[in-house]
Amino acid sequence: MTQTDEFGEDLADFVRRVGELRAARGLPLQEQHTLLDAALFELQHVAENLLPRYERLAAQGPGKASGDRAEEQLLKAVFQLLPVPVALIGGDTVVRRMNPAATELTGVRAGHAAGRPLTGVLRPGDRAALRSQVAAVARGEGDRSLRVHLQQRPGEPLLATLAALRTPNEPHPAILVVFQSDAVRTRRKGGSAAGSHRQLPDLAEATRHAELMDLLDSMTTALLSGPVADPEGTLATAAPVLDGRFADWVIADLFADGPPRRTTVLGPAGAGSAGAHALLKKITDQDPADCPLVVETARSGSVALQVRPDDPECFGRDDTGTSVLLQAEVTSLLCLPLRGPRDGDPVLGVLTLFRTGTRLAFSLAEARVIDVLSHHVALAMRRPG
Repeated sequence: MTQTDEFGEDLADFVRRVGELRAARGLPLQEQHTLLDAALFELQHVAENLLPRYERLAAQGPGKASGDRAEEQLLKAVFQLLPVPVALIGGDTVVRRMNPAATELTGVRAGHAAGRPLTGVLRPGDRAALRSQVAAVARGEGDRSLRVHLQQRPGEPLLATLAALRTPNEPHPAILVVFQSDAVRTRRKGGSAAGSHRQLPDLAEATRHAELMDLLDSMTTALLSGPVADPEGTLATAAPVLDGRFADWVIADLFADGPPRRTTVLGPAGAGSAGAHALLKKITDQDPADCPLVVETARSGSVALQVRPDDPECFGRDDTGTSVLLQAEVTSLLCLPLRGPRDGDPVLGVLTLFRTGTRLAFSLAEARVIDVLSHHVALAMRRPG
């Protein structure tokens, strides 16, 4: 039996074991800790045995068996088949890969997560701790675990287990992050009595979902009854739907016909002071080309979600050199390109939403809904007369 055949059999056995782990996901929560241990053991087997053996076979040159290419695809698919939420990140917490279980847990598409810091899905208070622990693991100070909270599920603590994953072709280790419900860990320590309680429905989550569905319905109704063959009129129709109920500021910029220009600005309801009127005028008169965030969103065609923005000047400055975000007391923002659902569709405009003061920050779930709405607005802008 050749080395390739032995590797193929070992890999096939591994895939079968992963399939058994996936089938065991229906076990009660208090019994799933054994599932996590088995998954971590299989990941270690990939890192320490299968991957080095594959690289040795790959180094033999173009004469290797044609079946090796299929085995390479199988090896890449192993990560996707793991039944527990797993993310592969760098020492700077930037996501390289995220398996389907992790995307389902965090509510972020795998393509959207890649290249962005994993800290973006966590509550602001947990981000510094994760960065610190990831850096320690990358320095070789040992694997570790910490408790974190997702932005979209702040009331459900998760146990994040960090492990260094060293591969021969990379100078720095990657970090494997495995998420486990902290309730499983608590039940493990507290005994079976804790596992006898049934989980109560999350009324806050259900209410938020209903509000987002109502927002989708209102936007669809407004767009269907709005003007046709009039991109600026479409923006003027869509902005009031979001004003107040979803965002404190709604700012629309049109890129469809010539140089970008600001068409709609809606500020906080009831802001009747002279200062509020002055700020509204500043933002209305602002040139979109002087807003780096708007320009980058139009160029990249990607949604930007920021909580307590790191760069206070990303939305430009007024004539005195003061940051617009600081004057508006922005605590979170969403900047969305108005384009169709296909990658090749042009960006017709940019929609920017601000939340200010003590209002809760935009969540990833809300960002996903508004991303869908932005596609609908773009389709309405392109609707012929």
